[in-house]
Amino acid sequence: MFGRIPGFGLSPVFRSDPFENPVPTGMITEEAAITAPPGDVLRVDLVAPEDSPVAEGAPVARLRNHPEIVLSAPFAGRVARVRLGPGRRLDEIILFRDPGGEVAEWDVAAAASGDAPALVALMQGCGFWPRIRSRPYGRMPASAERPAAIVVMATDSRPLAPDPRLALDGLEEALGRGLAALGRLTDGPVFLCAADGPPPIAPDAAGGARIAHVSPRHPHGLAGFRVHDLCPAAPGRPVWDLHAEDVAQLGVLLATGRLPRTRLVSVAGPALTASRLVRCQLGADLRALSYGLVRPGPHVLMAGSPLDGRRAQWLGTLDRQATIWPQQQEGKPPHWFLAALASSSVPKPVIPTAALQHAVGGAFPAMAMVRALSVGDDETATRLGALSLVEEDLALADYVTGGQAGLGDLLRAMLDRTRTEMAA
Repeated sequence: MFGRIPGFGLSPVFRSDPFENPVPTGMITEEAAITAPPGDVLRVDLVAPEDSPVAEGAPVARLRNHPEIVLSAPFAGRVARVRLGPGRRLDEIILFRDPGGEVAEWDVAAAASGDAPALVALMQGCGFWPRIRSRPYGRMPASAERPAAIVVMATDSRPLAPDPRLALDGLEEALGRGLAALGRLTDGPVFLCAADGPPPIAPDAAGGARIAHVSPRHPHGLAGFRVHDLCPAAPGRPVWDLHAEDVAQLGVLLATGRLPRTRLVSVAGPALTASRLVRCQLGADLRALSYGLVRPGPHVLMAGSPLDGRRAQWLGTLDRQATIWPQQQEGKPPHWFLAALASSSVPKPVIPTAALQHAVGGAFPAMAMVRALSVGDDETATRLGALSLVEEDLALADYVTGGQAGLGDLLRAMLDRTRTEMAA
């Protein structure tokens, strides 16, 4: 209905399972990096300087304005290189692995007993906090933020995404424990969004969370549209979204005192000879994840799905996909006069189609949102529900319009303007 992604032979609207072996393999890369979540600017102070050893889960850096929030090591190793931008803005912290290193443990007695402030302090101190995304604005929550609701995603409709049910296999008890813990952090509901079929956990074991069934068609399995549908975000009324695997790992932390640092990740793309599922650490090296699978020739590493991925060397804090594309060969540059004419031409108009409306899941009038974002009408965009969305939620709409509108960039600019105005 929406065409095909070049090299994949599938429509992004429908889930598919291109993995020859659905059983994931363990793969801890020798290098990893700590980076800021997309859309976030983190100013940090180092806890572990360059060339210092760190245990798995030990603090490596703290947020400068909120030192109680730490960024922790994805594995035991050594801090190899630290790259900070102006104002100590985090670019990347690269670590080398030490297979025989130690694993940090945490005192979870108070948090596990039901003390909400102790639970928040544990989540911030062990490095779990960056896994949470707060809407509006799509950033890490403030240290004292209390959400109006929490949405936990146990489904992912993006093309080539790993099935969260596979990641949750054997973690049902931990998932229930994590959901119950999240319920202590909000006065509103906790929603567990799952695809049609048997839920990943029995309703009576879900720790009070409400189970919301979601269509498997893309983009219904994106957190933004579930937030828009279940509990729209607004300034002063933040809504958190998390992946169900992270919530299950929170449950493991509360039971054992150790926070798992691995996740289920799909490695796919037209530049590979085969796709595979791996269980790797956060911040994994995409070169190592795709090693031995890349076809001859230049290629591009992307963290994220074929629709919303970005060029990167490292798996991001929220990423569960790595996509490898063939690199397009650049042709002869056009004559300067033709280039000038092309650059000064009027952008192609966005044509209202059924495909565009389906690309936003029918959540709001698509053309009205496109117009509002294009002309900077923040009031109309907010009224339509833009504050519940982030860039990935409009990636399919960008795809069906040929990428001419740049809806993700327009949305980010609108969110940043609104955030600045609310802070003034």
